[in-house]
Amino acid sequence: MEVCGMPVPPMPPGFEQVGSRAFSFYPPILNVEHNEWHYRKATWSEVLVVNGKSGLEVWLPRLYIGEFSRIDEPVVIVGLTKELEYKSGQVWPYVRRVIEMPRAVNEGYRPPIEEESPRSASVVGIRTESGAESRIWRLIVAALATGVVGCLVVLGVLRSGRDGSRIVYSPVLQSELGLTAQDDYHAIIRKLGPPAEDKWKAEAGELQYRLLRYPDRGLSVVLMGTERDKALYLGAVDNSGRPVHAISLPGGKDTYSILRSLHIK
Repeated sequence: MEVCGMPVPPMPPGFEQVGSRAFSFYPPILNVEHNEWHYRKATWSEVLVVNGKSGLEVWLPRLYIGEFSRIDEPVVIVGLTKELEYKSGQVWPYVRRVIEMPRAVNEGYRPPIEEESPRSASVVGIRTESGAESRIWRLIVAALATGVVGCLVVLGVLRSGRDGSRIVYSPVLQSELGLTAQDDYHAIIRKLGPPAEDKWKAEAGELQYRLLRYPDRGLSVVLMGTERDKALYLGAVDNSGRPVHAISLPGGKDTYSILRSLHIK
């Protein structure tokens, strides 16, 4: 396609299906409060997106745009190839800085080793035997610890790899919830029963989420969607707001970071 003799850059793959619908980035762009975006236009090297809450316009290099989620409910997830942050009116790759701890004044100093005085043959024999026995006990303890850790790892792998499961299970929960990304409010009520508390966080122009509290289970179920009657299961958090259940997303990722960004109390 050409306009006035100049070729028009094509819409990036994936955004053709998104169209005018809202989507969220994963991982979210740092220093931007609301993770709800709309596609505006594109050039050969960049894509212009607009924040649905603040109206902030951001040019995003195409090389940072990854895969699009196949599930578009409660919201389309657009993967980013790098963790980005917004500063000085642009997005930049986020660099985690490591602060080097100052060295102690006497670090690196080792006192001279004094030569041991000669000992009798009988004393040397007793010390050698005691050291060998100590090493044997240390090897036994290390072998037992390695075996226990190995068993825990195998159990975790077998549990997370069961066929048909689309839920990432956290050790905080002692039983599976049996919820999937297709469950709405009525499906959750059928499986878990009526909640002790039901409330919405609703603000115009952003994603809305619904919180169903089950204090007897020690958790709260979170539903999310752009419309209240279409909100679907996003995951679950414990009484302190820490995620304990998350939905799997394409590319081996999940909704853990979205649940954590909600700051549920």
